[in-house]
Amino acid sequence: MPQTVVQNAKDRMEKAISALKKELASLRAGRATPAMLERIQAEYYGTPTPINQMATISTPDPRTLLIQPWDRSSLSDIEKAIMKSDLGLTPVNDGTVIRVTVPQLTEERRSELVKLTKKYGEEAKVAVRNIRRDANDDIKKLEKGTISEDESRRYQDEIQKLTDKYIAEIDKVLAAKEKEIMEI
Repeated sequence: MPQTVVQNAKDRMEKAISALKKELASLRAGRATPAMLERIQAEYYGTPTPINQMATISTPDPRTLLIQPWDRSSLSDIEKAIMKSDLGLTPVNDGTVIRVTVPQLTEERRSELVKLTKKYGEEAKVAVRNIRRDANDDIKKLEKGTISEDESRRYQDEIQKLTDKYIAEIDKVLAAKEKEIMEI
């Protein structure tokens, strides 16, 4: 039973890391990636639909996104959605595809993105710490019934080691993203 608590905590911490990576992938870091457009939704027959479900998004070069809608009638809707987004991108519609050139980031925008990255990182760390607290509470409940105090302490130490490992992983992911953002 205590092994299940530890494994559950580990799985939840993994999910917190993958959620952070997904969130950071959508941040614009000067290089064009299809993940930048994941959060943007365009009207499609009256329904807000993610762009990546309406079109093929590719990167022909590091500064350009090429959006090829499956339904050409949605070109203008996709273009409007990109214009309205907080990414600061200007799409160019040529009638069959939309090209989005990703401009160089200004120093001010880079520092804003680093702050945002740190905010996402802190949220992930809080999530990992909450998972640790929940797991420790579960172990303490088991201590009252099925496991000894020594076993409880051992499992709590194991959970703390897991927490330290995942906090270090978050720091590593954040450092890599900050380096990517600050790269000129």
